[in-house]
Amino acid sequence: MAENPLIHDTSDDATVQMARLVEIMRRLRDPDTGCPWDIEQNFASIALYTIEEAYEVADAIERGDIAELEGELGDLLLQTVYHTQMGTEAGHFTFASVARNISDKMVARHPHVFGDESRDKSADQQTADWEKIKAAERADKDQGRTLDGVAVGLPALLRAMKLQKRAARVGFDWPDVGQVIDKIAEEALEVVEARDTLSHAEVTEEIGDLLFVMANLARHLDVDPEAALRGANAKFIRRFEMIEDALAKIGKTPAQSDLAEMDALWNAAKRQDKSE
Repeated sequence: MAENPLIHDTSDDATVQMARLVEIMRRLRDPDTGCPWDIEQNFASIALYTIEEAYEVADAIERGDIAELEGELGDLLLQTVYHTQMGTEAGHFTFASVARNISDKMVARHPHVFGDESRDKSADQQTADWEKIKAAERADKDQGRTLDGVAVGLPALLRAMKLQKRAARVGFDWPDVGQVIDKIAEEALEVVEARDTLSHAEVTEEIGDLLFVMANLARHLDVDPEAALRGANAKFIRRFEMIEDALAKIGKTPAQSDLAEMDALWNAAKRQDKSE
C-alpha cells in the first residue's frame, strides 16, 4: 500500500508542500472526521495565536536562532492557512485568492521593479512613493481620513508609532526632539500629580499619555520602541538570573533574600553585564 503523502512527504517542491499543508488544514477542519478542537475555532479565537506566532518569529530573529526561525515561520504560515480555510468554508475567500491579492498588491507597489519606473532613486524616495501608493489604495477603500487604516490589533507601541507617522506626514509633529523630551517631563509630572489626586482610571489615562509620548521620542530618534522594550526585557531577565545565580551560591533563593541584598547583587550584575 502506498504511503499517504499527507502523513509523510519529503518533497522539496514548494508547490507540493503548500498544497499538502492546505489539504491537512482542510482535513483538520472536516466537520465529520476532523479534530474537534480545530473544528470549534473561528477567526476571533485564532487571532491571538496568529499574533503570538508573529512575535515568536521576531524572537527567533532577535536571538539569531535560524533553526528555530524555520520552525516559527512554519507556525506563522499555518495561521494564514488556518484563516484561509475558514474563509473558504464561509465562502469569503480562498488560499488562492489571498495569494493572488498579495501578489497583485506587491506588483502594484513596486512599479520600479515590475513596471516602467526607474529603479534609479534613493531608498527614501522609494519609501515616499510606497506611501503615496498606499494612500491611493486607502482612498479607493473610502479611507479618506489621515489616520484611517492603522490596524487596531497592532501592539500598542507599534500602533502609536504608525499613528504619529501618519500625523507627521501632514505636518502635525514636533519639529525638534527637544520639544518631545520637554513633553515627556510634562507628562511624567502629570502622572505624579494624578497618583495623589485622581482616580485609577485617570491615572491610567495619564500613564497612557506618557507612553504615547515615549513612542514619539523613539520615532524621532529612529528607534523601534517594540525592539527597544524587547531588549530591555531580555536585559532584565539576564540580570535577574545573575542575581538568582549569586544567591544560589550561598544557598538562598530570591524569596529568602531582601531588597537591599538583591539591589546590591543587581548593581554587581549590571557592572558584570556591561563589562562582557
